Amino acid sequence: MNSITLAFSMSVGGQRVVKNIDAVTVAKKFLVRGYNISPEAAKLICSSEDPEALIEEVCRIAKNKFIIGEEDVLIAIQVMKRSKYIKEEKKETHFLQVKAEQTVKVLKEVKSSIVEGKVEDFVAYFNSRLEKISKILRSRVQPTQIKNLGRFRGESVSIIGMVSNVVERKEYFVIELEDQTGSINCIADGKNAEVARELLGDEVIGVTGTLRGNSILVDRIIFPDVPVNGERKQIDFGIAFISDTHFGSKDFLEEKWKKFVEWLNCESPDEKLNKIAEKIRYVILAGDIVDGVGVYPEQEKELAIIDIYQQYEFAAEHLDGIRKDLQIVVAPGNHDAVRQAEPQPPLPKEFESLFPKNVVNVGNPVFLDLNGLKVLVYHGRSLDDIVTKIPRLSYDAPHKGMEELLKRRHLCPLYGSRSPIAPEKEDNLVIEEIPDVIHSGHVHTFGIGFYRGVFLVNSSTWQSQTEFQKKVNLKPMPCNVAVYIGDKIGKLSFDGG
Repeated sequence: MNSITLAFSMSVGGQRVVKNIDAVTVAKKFLVRGYNISPEAAKLICSSEDPEALIEEVCRIAKNKFIIGEEDVLIAIQVMKRSKYIKEEKKETHFLQVKAEQTVKVLKEVKSSIVEGKVEDFVAYFNSRLEKISKILRSRVQPTQIKNLGRFRGESVSIIGMVSNVVERKEYFVIELEDQTGSINCIADGKNAEVARELLGDEVIGVTGTLRGNSILVDRIIFPDVPVNGERKQIDFGIAFISDTHFGSKDFLEEKWKKFVEWLNCESPDEKLNKIAEKIRYVILAGDIVDGVGVYPEQEKELAIIDIYQQYEFAAEHLDGIRKDLQIVVAPGNHDAVRQAEPQPPLPKEFESLFPKNVVNVGNPVFLDLNGLKVLVYHGRSLDDIVTKIPRLSYDAPHKGMEELLKRRHLCPLYGSRSPIAPEKEDNLVIEEIPDVIHSGHVHTFGIGFYRGVFLVNSSTWQSQTEFQKKVNLKPMPCNVAVYIGDKIGKLSFDGG
């Protein structure tokens, strides 16, 4: 029995027969319409709730078939079930569509910017970062400017600065901090040495300690972080988080995607899953919509579609299969047709125009308000830097790397590594307002967590392991979807699980 048969023989078998009709009568009704019907198909119609309506539907979709089989009846049942759902939900769907359009609010994103990359651009960019994060830290640290430290020799002092260098010595670490007035070495040993070991460089931190000579003996290293008393946000609707669809790749998991769309459209064989799907109002796609062209060496060998425009057409067709009362928020990633440097603007109009009207095109990162829920969407390219620099982290638990971004209140704290950053006058990658959810992707694995009141979601991929990923030993966890309903986030797997 195939999957369609299994799905609908279960649902029909449990229905109460309300109209008495036998298989012979069913066969006659088809015969006068010019069709023959198999005994199994006739029995299935007899067991249905409304045999007459089902006969009409089977004949409508049968077209030029001579013999009606069980599969034809099952397809007709599926169509009728969906039609009934649409009719019952029509008014509510219209309301939800209007409501959703009014409640997807983009609070912050970079639409476009021109960066020349001059020295003064870099100075302005890092000054912006220092000022923004210093403002956060001042609620916990009363800092002294570095140039004024000389008057406090032998005393306890506090400073805020940007990490310009970290050097490991035999029994301690030397952290070089700088602010707009100067720089100073901070000596971290003991437990502080373990914290210093995980400093990335370029992040802004606070330090308290004792000034000895021209250095500070560190008592405490303070990250901007988020308050410890955050609470889970309760919502009365649902959100499905996905990422890294890679439409256009030979390794795109088409059949698994169809199962996902079937679920979103409340057409799953599992009625419990359909009940969950009915609550979904938003789908958030966190980048790498398409596989792109020329992203890595010899990528063309792994492409099913080699034209970038056609890749986006293919993506639009697949998103168009999702029911229209859902709002689909789409952000770019490093495989998409926008600049590589972050922050990335939304997709160009020529690609945006291909997508259905219920798709909202945004930049990367973007800060959203969804019916009062604050969601920060960031593709997650800097997670490569985080996992590389902090040995205890791994791609198997990407949400742990996201904790480090939140701890530093910056989406890409390390400048000049794997994640290119545009040196704009304002650092738009600082996490100034604390979100309820941070959603990322990029690493093709899956992880969800809760850190100080913030849900952290890294939502997998829809691409199987590529030849390039085999070379770098990256093992994806495809087709996992994070779903947020009530005050919890759970996982749905469409990878055969």
